[in-house]
Order: sequence, then structure tokens, then C-alpha cells
Amino acid sequence: MIDQFQRQISYLRISLTDRCNLRCNYCMPPEGIEKKTHEEMLRLEEHLNIVKALAPLGIRKVRLTGGEPLIVKGVEELVRQIKQVDGIEEVVMTTNGILLKEKLAALHEAGLDRVNISLDTLDPKVFEWITRGGKLAPVLEAMEEAIRLGMNPVKVNTVLIKGTNDHEIMDLIEKLPKGVEIRFIELMPIGEAAKFSKERFMNVYEAITSIPGMVEDTSKKTLGPCRYYTHEPTGRTVGIINPISHDFCATCNRLRITADGKLKTCLHSDKEVDLKPFVHDEKQIQEVILEALRHKPKQHHLNEGEYIHRNMNTIGG
Repeated sequence: MIDQFQRQISYLRISLTDRCNLRCNYCMPPEGIEKKTHEEMLRLEEHLNIVKALAPLGIRKVRLTGGEPLIVKGVEELVRQIKQVDGIEEVVMTTNGILLKEKLAALHEAGLDRVNISLDTLDPKVFEWITRGGKLAPVLEAMEEAIRLGMNPVKVNTVLIKGTNDHEIMDLIEKLPKGVEIRFIELMPIGEAAKFSKERFMNVYEAITSIPGMVEDTSKKTLGPCRYYTHEPTGRTVGIINPISHDFCATCNRLRITADGKLKTCLHSDKEVDLKPFVHDEKQIQEVILEALRHKPKQHHLNEGEYIHRNMNTIGG
């Protein structure tokens, strides 16, 4: 699939649920979310139908996200089934890691290639504040287990929050287990967290590239949003994702499916297409998505104050 700006679309992000077992203060309101009915949400077999329809059109990588994907019953079997779809080369997952250790062996056996673990701090008290009550220890144990199983590289996604975890940048670079790649992500003004984001935003590029011994690694350049560096004193691979200070829209290669069946061609746009009426007809899925792709925007407008209304937990990032 190629859009009107000649961007090749090969990456599909699927939000399996908008529910989560944490309440991160830049992602969800403290009271959680209004629970939707089963009829309003896509079933796992319907997510699979979408993957089967898009693989012949060029989708090669599928990421399962949430909310928290590991609270979804049957996620291991979904991984197995997606991995068996002709054309799909990689199935990965983003998780907060709380439930990961107990499910990792089954996920690995089912064919999950890699995990990205959302982890913003190594301080248990700061972790509890950011997540509104979460415990850090299970996340660190899951990370060690993923390394033991050889799911390399294990990646850590760290949202940089001014006045909260910006003093931990070097701790994260120096103290995470050997072989873990860390990616620092700019705080994005999305949904109810827009005000929080504005107050605590910091420029990730400036924060990371100012560290002595940080050298850009152009050999890792991909079509995705991440720019990679090597911290030479530790050998750590460090990525930066900075959509606010430096948008990467020109190389966007992805589509997103929300848990309630909406297609988003751009994370930062409120424009969505409802796929639920078509999820049992492969040809119709393809036609609807190809038509939507014709209108995929050239770039986001975050710097002009255009923020979306959905909370991040309903999109999957």
C-alpha cells in the first residue's frame, strides 16, 4: 500500500482493548474509563480478519497494544494465528509489563517476536505516582525473563516527563539490564492529558543528544519514527521519538485499529473510519482501508494546537 505522498504502509498497530490495569496520569483519567459493551468492541477473530485482509496489501509487521493487551483473554492464541498469516513477518507487543512474566513463555511459544515494555522510572515511588498505584518489581522481573528467553532486543519505552523522571535519564541508560534498548519518547498532548502534557513537556532530542558520549547510529535508521544513538561509555542503544519537536510524518508507515473498530490513518487526527460493518468481508475491508488511505494526512498539526479527543489508552500509541 502506498499513499498519495508515496509513503509505503507496512505496519499495523492493533489496540485489543481500551482497558488497563494501571492508570498512568498522561494516558487515562484517574477514575478509569467508561466500560463499553462487547458489541461495541472488536472480537479477536475480527482483528484477525483485518490482518488477513491487509497482509496481501503489504502489511508485514503487526503490533498488539491496548490499553493493556495482556488483560485480554486469548491473546496468546491471537498471536499464534496472526503469525501464521501469509505475508506477516513480525508480531510484536507493547505492554506495561505487570502481567508479562506469567504469560511470556506462552507468548514466546506462540510466536511473539519481541516485546516493548513501557517503563518511565526505576524508582518504585515515582512508578507508583505515574501509574497511580502500580508496582515496579513485576515489570523488572518480566524484563529479565524476556531477556532469558532470547526475545532480543527487549525494548523499553520511556516517556520523558519534566520534573518527574528527567533526573533519571542516566540511571535508566546505565542501570537497565545489558542488551535492553531504551527509547525516550516525548510527552504528547492527547485527550484528557493534553493539559498535563503541556505543563510537563520537554524536548527529548535536546535532552538526549546533550549527554556526553551519545553518538548517532545511522546504521539503525528505519522507516519508523525512532532515531538511534549509541551511548559509547555504556554501549547502550538509545532511541528518541520526538513527534512534537521534530515530526516524522514524512516517513510514517503505519495504520492503527482501535479496540472499538475504528481505523486511524494518523495518530494525531480525530478522523476515523468505522470498520465494524465490514470485518467479515475481506474484500470490503480492503476497499474501505484503501479509500481511507487516499486521505491519510501529510502531517499532524500538534504544533498548531490541534489535539485529538481520544485518550491514549483507546488508541494504543
